[in-house]
Amino acid sequence: MTVMAERPTINGTEPDSFEDLLDTLDELDVPDGYKAEIIRGNIVVSPWSKAFYLDVMEFVCEQLRPYLPEEHRISYGPFLYVFPGVERAYGPDIHVAHRSVSRSTSNHLDGEALSFVAELTSSSTRDDDLTDKVLTYGKAGVPVYLLLDMQEEQATVFSMPSAKGYEARCSKPFGEKLPVPQPFDCVLDTTEFKAP
Repeated sequence: MTVMAERPTINGTEPDSFEDLLDTLDELDVPDGYKAEIIRGNIVVSPWSKAFYLDVMEFVCEQLRPYLPEEHRISYGPFLYVFPGVERAYGPDIHVAHRSVSRSTSNHLDGEALSFVAELTSSSTRDDDLTDKVLTYGKAGVPVYLLLDMQEEQATVFSMPSAKGYEARCSKPFGEKLPVPQPFDCVLDTTEFKAP
């Protein structure tokens, strides 16, 4: 096992399959305050968000809730969405999916069932949020990916998913209003997203 200061990963004991990697992730004793995801064939353990991120996540949820597609639920927290076709498993900061996705005893939710996902960047996960996740969410057909770049204080909404990721994107600095496309068709006010 190799441990890196910023982003510990499990390496060296290569699993035979993505399913083996998921099993290893399930058995992993992740310390309090950390989450584990599968990114590019590695289990990546990173710290949970800073305290004020909770306010930002709640602001996003409150603003989007009236515009959710029928029978969809918006939530934030520790749920693992799996993308077997590209061998990824992410625990997005905010996620929207049809209520039926949670009618299972598995702790692995179907990533292709997502209709919206948002990630709030941290210094240790920012690169993956800006690259790997854009490609994965787009390929999976997630209609809207909201990236809140907490270091640059900028919000970007990706839409029109495709095999290359997303075909459209719109960015605004925190403090401005950001249009969120279908299936939500609303405007997100980012005024309260800056660090205290």
